[in-house]
Amino acid sequence: MTFIDFKKLLLDAEISLPKFAKLIKVSEKNIQGYKKKGEVPNTIAVIATCFAMMNKDSIDYKSIIDALELEAKTKKGAGFAKKEVDKETNKL
Repeated sequence: MTFIDFKKLLLDAEISLPKFAKLIKVSEKNIQGYKKKGEVPNTIAVIATCFAMMNKDSIDYKSIIDALELEAKTKKGAGFAKKEVDKETNKL
């Protein structure tokens, strides 16, 4: 699905891109990144399509998603993790 079609679906679902990202617990920056690529992943396309169809049928999809109590993923890895100092040698 093209990013333009995705944005049209958000309009049909009556939700802004920032609110969409917050609702599904995905970084807005991540969603905006698809604009450069010109298309969105299948999972995002399916979610937006379902939201648009549910809104068309007057189904309150926002409360359904809120009830799932989704949690945002956090980055894990080495990165700039705080290193512990060895108390005996006083070195990292």
